[in-house]
This record gives sequence, structure tokens and C-alpha cells, in this order.
Amino acid sequence: MKIYTVSIVSLIIAAVDSFSLGPSFLSAEQKAALAETAQKVATPGKGITACDEGPATIGSRFEAVGISNSEETRRQYRQMLFTAEGCENYLSAAILDPETLYQKSDDGKPFPDVLMGRGIVPGVKPHLKIYELPGTNGDTVMQGLDSLAARAREYYNAGARFAKWRSPLVINIEKGCPTDLAIKANMHDLARYALICQSEGLMPIVEPDVSLSGTHTLEQAVDINIKIQSELFKAMLDHGVYMPGTTLKPNIINPGKKCPIGYTVEEIAEANIYVLEQSFPVAMPGANFLSGGQTLSQGAARLSAMNKINGKGPWNLSFSWSQALQLPLLDLCKGKESLQLEDMSKLYIEELKIASAAALGEYEWQKGDGDHVAC
Repeated sequence: MKIYTVSIVSLIIAAVDSFSLGPSFLSAEQKAALAETAQKVATPGKGITACDEGPATIGSRFEAVGISNSEETRRQYRQMLFTAEGCENYLSAAILDPETLYQKSDDGKPFPDVLMGRGIVPGVKPHLKIYELPGTNGDTVMQGLDSLAARAREYYNAGARFAKWRSPLVINIEKGCPTDLAIKANMHDLARYALICQSEGLMPIVEPDVSLSGTHTLEQAVDINIKIQSELFKAMLDHGVYMPGTTLKPNIINPGKKCPIGYTVEEIAEANIYVLEQSFPVAMPGANFLSGGQTLSQGAARLSAMNKINGKGPWNLSFSWSQALQLPLLDLCKGKESLQLEDMSKLYIEELKIASAAALGEYEWQKGDGDHVAC
């Protein structure tokens, strides 16, 4: 039985928002704690630093710039991302790999405590490996639901207050992907994951991640993403997920990288807002867009353009970026054979300032940034 510490304001919110489409397994106090975490993540002008790459993934990035991959190197690198001077001014949350969740700072403080001390909510990535669905031309699902409840309980006790589950999908018009089976399987998995996490006190971030690869047009991307997201939210409601205690981490809706039609950043932004307006519940406080292979300048231009559009919904639209922030930092290490932590820290803060401005609709991009150039 968990003890939840919540504010009086949160309890009032929970009391007002205690209605349900069906029987609820959460108490008012549990709902309030989840909603409070979701609201903290959705702080205007702040976003998420995604540091949840596993040892092999971050290791390949290290090795690409001549850095050895060891647990201590990974610890030092993540410590810099959590303690860079002033990072708390731009970050509301951080997603950790399970390894990082249990690591400590130089002064022996667990990383979740380091983050909480700066007002940054610590979270964790609980999903495991990708599995290819037979007979779907390459569609996949993510594994890890069977053991999720036990691991979520452990992560909560270690200091995590939210989780993030990624369900990757690829648009391939010629192959008919994603198939209806893949969409339904992945979105129902996300709903079940969210249900399990909430039962263990973790606020779930749901991530339907549609790849940038392909030749599809922006219009086709809009249609497919609406289909995916509407399936997700319907599944979450059917499972009894408490919607105000959740967060969406979507891909930025884009044409495929090899699409032969060009689009302006404004057209891309309008497409994203249109998709959200079709099915994104207003009960959910925010969406933190993933970078998905976009550069910082591309992602910031598109996010800022979204936030500049008048009449957008009530949601906080912000960032949850990994590669867009981290790859330029690692480039500083090329030819140096060691982490350039001081220089990386300074650049990281400058990147976060750009991301924060984009989350407020205040980032002014250079002409052409964020456009899709016809291939």
C-alpha cells in the first residue's frame, strides 16, 4: 500500500475530477498524485530531457566519437545532463534508463534525488525489446508487459514518479504499413501499460512513435496518425486509465524523409495541430514531442510554429528530446578521447534555451528551418 503526498490543490482537483466512464481502481489521493505529476511535466516553457538510451545505444554514440563505453562513463555523462548549471530553468522532467535510475552523483546522492532537488521530475523507461509481428511486412510490438507491475513497483521505490513506453510504427504505403493489427496491438499495449503504471503510482507517458522514414505525403501522415492516436485514446478509456494523470509523447507529424513534395514549417505545424484537435483528450494536460531524428533547429522551428498558431487546444506543447540535444554535445568529444563535460554542459544549456523558447512559441527560426524540402 503506497502513501501518496499531495497538495491541497491537487486533492480539490481530484475531487472535482473523480467521475469515471467505468469503475475506477484509484483512490482520490492516487488520482491527485498522478495528476500533479502530469501537471509538473506540463509546466509551460519547460520540457523533458530524454536520457533513457540503454547501454548499447548510448555506447554506439560514444564509440562514434571515440569515447569508451563503460558504466562510469555513462554515469558521468548523465550526471552532466542532470546538473548543468541552470538546467532546471528549462526542464520539468528527465527520462532515465533503469541503469541510471540506480546510479548516484559524485557526492553519493541517487540521481532521482538530484533531479527532485532541482524541481525536475525523474522517470524511467520500462519497456524491453522490440518483437516483429509475423505476417505484417515488418510491423512490430514492444515487449515487457508481463513483468511490468513488479518492475514499476521497484522503480517507484527507487524514486521514479513517471514512466515512458515507446511503441514504434513505420509508414510504408506500398507495404500497407502500419497494418490495422499493428496499430491495435501497439495502442492496446500502451493502454495496458498506462493502467499498470498508474496502479503502481507512476504517471504514464504514452509514446506512439511513427518513424520519419518513407515517401508518404504530409496528408497521408495526418490520416495515419489520426487513426493511430484515436485508437490509443479509445483504448486508454476502455481500459479505465485516468486521463488527467497521463502525458502524450507523440512524433511531430511530418512527410516521409523521401517525400517528393515540399512543405513549409507553417504547413507542418498546422498539420500537427489538426491531428491533435481530432482526438487528443483535453483532460490530458500536455504533449511532449519526440525529436525522432530531427535536428535541434528543425524540431525547434516546428514546435515553435505549432505554439504560434492561434486557436490551438488547451494543452501544453513542449519537447522530450534525446538525439536533437545530445548528438551536438557528443560531437564536442571527437578526437578528444574523453568526455568534454564543461564544454558539453555549456552547449547543453544553450540548446535548452532554444527548446524552451520553442515550447513557448517564442523561438524565431531561420528561413527554411523546419521546412520539408522535396526529394
